[in-house]
Amino acid sequence: MTNRFRLEDLSCPLSTTVQHVGEWWTLLILHDAFDGFTRFDEFQRNLKISSSMLTTRLRTLVEDGLLERRQYQDKPPRYEYVLTELGLSLRPVIITLAAWGNERLGPEDRTMILVDSETGKEVEPVVVDQATGRRIDGPDFVFTSGPAASPAMRKRYEDVRSR
Repeated sequence: MTNRFRLEDLSCPLSTTVQHVGEWWTLLILHDAFDGFTRFDEFQRNLKISSSMLTTRLRTLVEDGLLERRQYQDKPPRYEYVLTELGLSLRPVIITLAAWGNERLGPEDRTMILVDSETGKEVEPVVVDQATGRRIDGPDFVFTSGPAASPAMRKRYEDVRSR
């Protein structure tokens, strides 16, 4: 992926996250991995992605620590791609993105929904503050500069509580 970052983006967690998972194929490969796909041919068959593109994306996911490449056969050597702990931690993000997409569709147009595996009932994911259980998508929650913020980031958020 082309580097599209400004200098100030290097300290922004959103910018650095997008650098790792903001590419179209990356999200789809991760989605397949969450559904249990591990082998190159499974990803390729399901996504209908070219071998060269899949090779590139898998290599990047391994380099970024989201997938681990494991040999499962000696002759000929064959590898599978397994989610790491870091990769698994992206599952709520993928679920939330899919739910956001589904909100813009009529129920009859949804090709995939999230359900409770025990009841089979559709669920609506929301993001909440772990400490209070309050939804964080309202105006009560705002970003502010953190301890490692650059001067530019501190300036950006210096008046955040007064907005």
